[in-house]
Amino acid sequence: MTNSRAEQALALPEALHPWITGIVTVSAAGPPGTAFTHLPDAATKIVVRVGTNGQRDVLAVGPRVRATYHDGEVLASCVELRLAPGTARPLLGVPAAELLGRVVPLGELPGRTAHQLNRELRWLTAEETAAHLAATLPERLTAAADRTRTALVRAGADAMSVRVGQTPGPVSEVARELAVSERHLRNLFAEGVGLSPKHYARINRVRAVLTHAATADWAELAAATGYYDQSHMTSDFRALMGVPPRSYFTGRLPAATPCQSVLPPRLRARPSPGSAPVSG
Repeated sequence: MTNSRAEQALALPEALHPWITGIVTVSAAGPPGTAFTHLPDAATKIVVRVGTNGQRDVLAVGPRVRATYHDGEVLASCVELRLAPGTARPLLGVPAAELLGRVVPLGELPGRTAHQLNRELRWLTAEETAAHLAATLPERLTAAADRTRTALVRAGADAMSVRVGQTPGPVSEVARELAVSERHLRNLFAEGVGLSPKHYARINRVRAVLTHAATADWAELAAATGYYDQSHMTSDFRALMGVPPRSYFTGRLPAATPCQSVLPPRLRARPSPGSAPVSG
């Protein structure tokens, strides 16, 4: 099974750095119905989606806790805006946890800025989207955000992230470094990220394995990404990806399912962290 989506990152205007971590264009790269995978993703996103029939939708896409495998997608292209930790509440008007595993039309969310962006982004190109956001978004979000809470959740997310030379420590240690209780840190993550600190770190680790598997052996990769050992890495990978690493990288994947587009926004009925997400 191969991924039929081609992605290209656009230059991110400096003015957007506090609020957006990336702008990516996505287009179909294979024949209709070619199989593809949606990976676990800790980010909340705004997606301007263009169907093969020309229909345009502006969607809020919550964190995805498990990989999903699909056998076709009604997609011509889309622009994905990855929100920085702490951006969801001031932009969308809801905590990030209420979008966990869900896809919701942006205009149906309560945030004033969400309504404005739903009207403004629908017909813009990717380059126009970046320029428009740089000119309008910082002022809107600065006025709406709680700076103290935003700074704390971003510091927590940074501490729980995997990168060269850093692997996440225990949640208790991160809370102590930020001078908050573990309960307060979990609440900050639920509001600003949509996941618990531990699950945020799990997704980071698995994505690091996916990125570096071609250049490191399994034992080295497990140690570099903060696992206790290779068996711990394999277990975590299976939990989030549905198959162990060797099966994934040799194409032995779970059965594919059709990709649905949008779920009704039932904002008060939160899915459990283990529920299967609906992909945009």
